[in-house]
Amino acid sequence: MARRRLAALSLAAVASLTLAACSNGGNTVTGSGSTAGTPVTGGTLNMLGAGDVDYMDPNISYYSVGYLNLRMWSRQLFTYPADPGTDNTKPVADLATDMPTTANGGISADGKTYTIKIRPGAKWNTSPARAVTAEDMVRGVKRTANPVQPFGGIPDFANLIVGYKAFADGFAKAPKTVAGIQAYIDKTALPGVVAKDASTVEFHLTQPATYFVDMLTLPAFSPAPVESLKYLPASTDLGNNFPSDGPYKVDKWVPTKSIAYSRNTAWDPASDPVRKAYVDKIVVNETVTQDSVQQQLQTGTPTADLEFDVGPPPSQLPALIAKKDPNLNLGMTASSNPYVIYNTVSPNNNKALQNAKVRQAINYALNRSHILQVIGGPTINPPLTHVLPDNIVGSKQIDPYPNDVDKAKQLLTEAGFPHLTLKFLYRNASEGSSKAFQTIQQDLSKVGIDVVGVPSPNADFYVKYLQVPTVAERGVWDMSLAGWGADWYGNAALSFFNPLFSGQPSFPPIGSNFGLYNSAQTNALIQQAAAAPTQDQASDLWAKADAQVMADAPFFPLTNPKNPNYHASQVHNAVYVPAMQMFDPTNVWIDKDKQGG
Repeated sequence: MARRRLAALSLAAVASLTLAACSNGGNTVTGSGSTAGTPVTGGTLNMLGAGDVDYMDPNISYYSVGYLNLRMWSRQLFTYPADPGTDNTKPVADLATDMPTTANGGISADGKTYTIKIRPGAKWNTSPARAVTAEDMVRGVKRTANPVQPFGGIPDFANLIVGYKAFADGFAKAPKTVAGIQAYIDKTALPGVVAKDASTVEFHLTQPATYFVDMLTLPAFSPAPVESLKYLPASTDLGNNFPSDGPYKVDKWVPTKSIAYSRNTAWDPASDPVRKAYVDKIVVNETVTQDSVQQQLQTGTPTADLEFDVGPPPSQLPALIAKKDPNLNLGMTASSNPYVIYNTVSPNNNKALQNAKVRQAINYALNRSHILQVIGGPTINPPLTHVLPDNIVGSKQIDPYPNDVDKAKQLLTEAGFPHLTLKFLYRNASEGSSKAFQTIQQDLSKVGIDVVGVPSPNADFYVKYLQVPTVAERGVWDMSLAGWGADWYGNAALSFFNPLFSGQPSFPPIGSNFGLYNSAQTNALIQQAAAAPTQDQASDLWAKADAQVMADAPFFPLTNPKNPNYHASQVHNAVYVPAMQMFDPTNVWIDKDKQGG
């Protein structure tokens, strides 16, 4: 989404499943629960949600709720900590023994080779348990390019890791079968990722990338044991059988219904500096409405401890903030979430949305403040008027589309489309998504545009609609809401532009350019910025790319939001981790008398 992140960004307003799991900055805390006192072990952590993970597959998942799920049972070379009072946006060593530097030999003098040692004691819960190896790391990176469901953030590193693009292009032609995938992985080398010995993995890059360690926090770069090749990538069978190297294991996953985790007896706490794993079990109920989740968390019942994929309903946030509820946390993000996306290849209305002037007109017609108000208000949702959030290198404050109804009408008339009927895809289980649709419908009616709804369950929204290009090409939808966050921090403009705006390479399912936007000018600026020798030069070029995207109007940005999360009073050490857009379940503990089953 991140895409990542992103991850990764479980914004309450749009009820989660936001892409690219990561975001930036620390927390603006109204309250994050008690982190003092002696931790209590044991019990079951009950999490409530309204939707599911995208994929129960570490090398494929690219949504914040997927990353939250993976925190329990999958480890990476580097990850983000859950330490109270510290910056949880700076990566730390997880499976790796330490952070690579030129001084310790982890980074070569030319900045293009990273040599990383795997921490001893990390094991898979196979029978018998065995060590996580460098070969597992190589296999995991190879799996990201599988032909059944490739990782959505591949544009971030396709041209950075030596030989990856050629490897991925070849993999796309392999049979989409268990046997075909295993044969390709076993027989085809990936020169940019090499197991030097059982515990040493080496990454070779095409150019220096000071953000590479941050990139390695992506779950896509998780090791994969050989057992993972017995099942199709991203399948339900794999999700119920993927070995664990984390503190918990998946006992049973019933898609869109529930997930049950219990302790992984092969996990050695001494090998894991990040996860404390105080509770014995974690149970996720995915069938609860957003309103009901909040109601149950506030009652203190032992069967409701944490959110899973939803936050507090937007309509309730002002009151929670006003009373300084100690169980509410407002975490900062580096995201554009939500934003309005346009289907730039829609055949509807005589291909009206393929005309940039029509998209510009819609941008003028939309009233950002109206939409922000119904998804929680400006305190939660400070406005964003261009591509890059202000905490990303290359962000330059521009506002090319102030609300102007007359300008919108003028552009529509000039384009030859004074009246349109547009299909709006939205998540009907989300209060914020539903209200945003209704508000947009009202705004656009003022300029002669009728908007009809295409409601979708949360679990279908991305995987059955936005991630399938043919759905866009058929005109099933014209407009929708999506969200995006940085896959890493600071110098992270690449993780916005490559997955969202880089033309064909960013089309789903490889990327997340859901509206299939393609601009030669933007593509050239992205390439120049990515290859810039200094950060200052890159910053200038990213600002130009931002301006070009806004001129082409493939989307309408709304906000770089604060992320609201809520937990029950019996939960302690609830530490917000931006990479998951949630409190870290592997580090909370529960009052002894509220440890529900």
